[in-house]
Amino acid sequence: MITACGLPDSQTPASRAALAIGTLPPAKAFTTPKPQRPHRSNRDIARDFLDLHFKLEGGTALPVFTRFERPIRLQVVGTPSQGFLRDLSRLLARLNREAGIQIQQVSAGPAEITIQAVSSKAIHRALPKAACFVVPNVTSLAELRRKRRSPETNWSLLRDREKLAVFVPNDVSPQEARDCLHEELAQAIGPLNDLYRLPDSVFNDDNVHTVLTGFDMLVLRATYAPELRTGMTRDQVAEALPGLLRRLNPTGENLPSQALSATPRPWIAAIEAALGPGSSANSRKRAANQAVVIARDLGWYDHRRAYSHYVLGRMIQSNEPDLAQRHFQTALDFLRQMPNTDLHQAIVRPRMAAYEIAHGNGEAALQRIGPVLAIAERHENAALLATALLIKAEALDLLGQFATANTVRLDSLGWARYGFGPDWAVQSKVREVAELRRSTN
Repeated sequence: MITACGLPDSQTPASRAALAIGTLPPAKAFTTPKPQRPHRSNRDIARDFLDLHFKLEGGTALPVFTRFERPIRLQVVGTPSQGFLRDLSRLLARLNREAGIQIQQVSAGPAEITIQAVSSKAIHRALPKAACFVVPNVTSLAELRRKRRSPETNWSLLRDREKLAVFVPNDVSPQEARDCLHEELAQAIGPLNDLYRLPDSVFNDDNVHTVLTGFDMLVLRATYAPELRTGMTRDQVAEALPGLLRRLNPTGENLPSQALSATPRPWIAAIEAALGPGSSANSRKRAANQAVVIARDLGWYDHRRAYSHYVLGRMIQSNEPDLAQRHFQTALDFLRQMPNTDLHQAIVRPRMAAYEIAHGNGEAALQRIGPVLAIAERHENAALLATALLIKAEALDLLGQFATANTVRLDSLGWARYGFGPDWAVQSKVREVAELRRSTN
């Protein structure tokens, strides 16, 4: 981030720094889920359903449809936090209520799904690039090590689902652990693929959505519909889907198709290179530029084109803030042309608001950050909500509204505890945002 023209020291309230690094409040938690039903054509949803279920992320085709064909029992082993267990109970209640899938949590005995809470280091030893993952036909990391090259753990050879293990980290922020839980449990019981073309789903590697959406719950409800069964081919599932979706999603029956094109591997590779570890800053910038060029040449006007500009803006913001701001604005311009992109826009806006803070434009920063608060809360993104509140507090300080700023900053801390985790991470985020106003005098 670039430095800002902040208020003179004599005008800065002395309590601000003390508030930022003092005793932190307990982590806040979201309560009532607010998923939105998908507002898309059933024809498009049917295509998405088939591509989610009959391909792996690398493009390998799967010959048959699979799901659990008996009641699902789930057990948790390892050392999960109490917050994680609360998030799990909340997710299981949602799956029952919104997707009609009953999963019984058991404390002992046989289970179809085992969730093992282990250290991030243990996960990286098993799968170096993964934050969390799911594997068929094992119940522990020890068993996975023994069966690593066995056909039993090969998703492309899976013909039915009998037992699976989900591995989640227990040493990350509550939000990171919850996000892993949502994505990996959804793949344990449902689709195995991710599609960048989906604007409203956790089944997307852009990580915009981090808790199961209304679209995701519809896909899972369809996955366990009586019209389908394990062993069906793609053609058989395709034949059953129109009637199935007409029954489950009648509002999508008369909506016009707005199918997006498939996402080519070169664009995916460019995005992965830009965001992945192990590359130099210049290499990542080149990859982000390549993603923008590919998206432009393909004639995209959807969230993927916007995401390309957003990623490039992230890569260059420290050294080329003015150009980065233009890329963020371009991303917003594309997103505003599409439905179901309010969260995408909310993720872009804090970076644009930070630019305004750095230039001493408190009113402009408030306008940028204002819409983010309700959207972040509705989508249960505590890290985004905490960041937005901290930026709002800095903007209010710039406008001389010090008491209100301190109240907003204090409100951010409980969300930051959930979104960023330990005290040092929360304090680091507070200092990072405060540095935006560092005086250049």
